[in-house]
Amino acid sequence: MKIALGFDHGGFEYKSALIEYLDKNGFEYQDFGTFSNQSVDYPDYGVKVAKAVASGEFDRGILICGTGIGMSIVANKVKGVRCALANEYFSAKATREHNDTNVLAMGARVIGLSTMTEIVNVWLKTDYIGSYHQNRLDKIAEIEENFGK
Repeated sequence: MKIALGFDHGGFEYKSALIEYLDKNGFEYQDFGTFSNQSVDYPDYGVKVAKAVASGEFDRGILICGTGIGMSIVANKVKGVRCALANEYFSAKATREHNDTNVLAMGARVIGLSTMTEIVNVWLKTDYIGSYHQNRLDKIAEIEENFGK
């Protein structure tokens, strides 16, 4: 599984811990930045990751900013992306099982490092269960198509 990573200055402090987790667990990834804790505009990094996932070049994306909110809004503007903000374990699991999310957003100012690792772990290792959930995803895709996301 190939994972695209994106951070703004608010999420930068979590970058090394996330990369360490991915390396330890054998995931392939690319870091789309930011590359320092200097103030940056989160849309610049969120859109890079979202486009990389939507194009099919990457299977999933992970975005971290201060709250996760801004990054999730940006990612969901890109057609083909289903990004969820998950700052706890249950939502991370449910969003994969029910929504087949392909991008995860988290807030470094909201969660601790160990919580971030737990969320990433469950999100990366949980499969989409399909079934009646697919009808809902089809409706979301139709809305996306009709409203020109």
